[in-house]
Amino acid sequence: MTGKELWAAFAKNNNPAGCHYETWAFGEDADLLADLVQIGVKTATSSAYPLYVLENEPLPETGVYSIVLDSKDNAVCIIQTKKVSVVPFNEVSAEHAYKEGEGDKSLDFWRETHKKFFTACLAPAGLEFTLDMKVVCEEFEVVYKQ
Repeated sequence: MTGKELWAAFAKNNNPAGCHYETWAFGEDADLLADLVQIGVKTATSSAYPLYVLENEPLPETGVYSIVLDSKDNAVCIIQTKKVSVVPFNEVSAEHAYKEGEGDKSLDFWRETHKKFFTACLAPAGLEFTLDMKVVCEEFEVVYKQ
């Protein structure tokens, strides 16, 4: 199912008239992460703030809908952003790491995997990862799935 088809199905029983939505897939393992979202294990995500600045892209906003895609661009579910904060990497909380739902859900696991992920994302732009680099932390909930 495409993102447009999933949105149309959602709109039949809801009133999102005029609502903006985005369509995207999660980082390195889109299928695993989309599955974790769909079953309610993953309720948060994070991204590198310096890339928003570099690309002059607005930060995510509370209330915005997103269609989560798998690795083949199939629409998996619709989420709605509930909370957005910007904090230094080394101040991301254990609670946020747990809500990201990956690995053993620990802060140590989150830091290890996200340090690698952010380093890889920043490198093509000529940027370097630092422990005090700002991170955009988002919390969301699934509002519709097939």
